[in-house]
Amino acid sequence: MADKNLRYFMRPEAKEEKIVKVPGPSTIKGEDGKPITMEVRVLHNRRIREINDSYRTRRMATDKKGNPMVANGEVVFKVEKDSARAARHLIAEALVFPDMRSKELQEFFKCYDMVDMVDAVFPSADEYAHVSNVVLAALGLGAAVDEADENDDEQINDAKN
Repeated sequence: MADKNLRYFMRPEAKEEKIVKVPGPSTIKGEDGKPITMEVRVLHNRRIREINDSYRTRRMATDKKGNPMVANGEVVFKVEKDSARAARHLIAEALVFPDMRSKELQEFFKCYDMVDMVDAVFPSADEYAHVSNVVLAALGLGAAVDEADENDDEQINDAKN
């Protein structure tokens, strides 16, 4: 059995968000004619959770008459999440280059919300898909459906029946 010393968990790198380089979209090229390299900050799980939670709202589920739904003696709550905006926020927060907070970039696109900047800087579906894939992969996130959202939908459907 290994030594039960807590110092193994006291790693300086666990406190830092490292920056990794990822390939940019093939449509955005540098002076050398090659696709640019983007830089992504690998956000800590706590920050990712905070961003996701900021796009989640919880409200009481009601039937067509406006009455609260009850299942197993408890009021059912519906959790709604703006997953698309949360993903854009994660991308904007993680991107170091290009920086979605850059005043110069915001002035060029006449867009002053860093979350909306992602769509402005990467307007085509191909560019956005590429950036989304490489940034979310760098963060260790996949395109998996949020299990909590699935469970809420199941609970509401059970309450309706």
